[in-house]
Amino acid sequence: MSGEVPAPPTFPALSDPSGGAGTLTTRIAELIRDAIADGRLVPGMRLSVPQLAAQLGASRTPVREALLLLADQGLVGFERNRGVRILETPLHDLEEIFTLRLLLEVPATRRAAALATPAEVEQLAGDLAAMGVEAGRDDGTAFMTADRRFHDRLLRIAGNRRLADQVANLRDLVRFLGTSTVGRSRTLHTILEEHVAILDRIRAGDPPGAAAAMRAHLLSTAGLLLAQEGGGRPAELAWAAIEEPTGGGEDDG
Repeated sequence: MSGEVPAPPTFPALSDPSGGAGTLTTRIAELIRDAIADGRLVPGMRLSVPQLAAQLGASRTPVREALLLLADQGLVGFERNRGVRILETPLHDLEEIFTLRLLLEVPATRRAAALATPAEVEQLAGDLAAMGVEAGRDDGTAFMTADRRFHDRLLRIAGNRRLADQVANLRDLVRFLGTSTVGRSRTLHTILEEHVAILDRIRAGDPPGAAAAMRAHLLSTAGLLLAQEGGGRPAELAWAAIEEPTGGGEDDG
């Protein structure tokens, strides 16, 4: 019947289901997250703790604990007498994630543009070159690996390792939510062009311009993701789109 949710995939048995409960719980949670991220598990699918445990060759306890972890992250929901259901992408979660990324990455990009050495600029250019190669191959997975490397390098140039780690965690949350613009609302080449605009401003010695290009990139990504999930760009992001003052020198970001 049209509109029916397909049955969930069968998971292969774990190669080594031994080890501490915490480690096994984490491994199972990662398996399920990956299946959500790559589309094997879609919203509405139902999972059974006993069936999952049998497929994975594990006891029910770590499977249930893994699903509870995913429930805390808003990826699945427990329903009485009906098992566990894969949830729709929470729009509010996406709003919060991208608001945080705007708050963190825009000023960090401005600072990185002021501090970057010629060697670091060339490393960023190398990341973009790798993105260009993967865009030509239409390899979204490898492209996003290079994309992530570009963002991480830029944030570390800004001199704040904890900030870089926090943004990496935020990016992981989006991946775990199983939503992406790649192949849906924009092409890899379009994403690459947004990154080229950031690097162009860094090369030009224009920290405010680099920050503005990063803001435009993040707002574009957020707007497209939210539109895909049915919500459009929310008012909560509007205040984050306000341009920063450009005065005060290069080192005040």
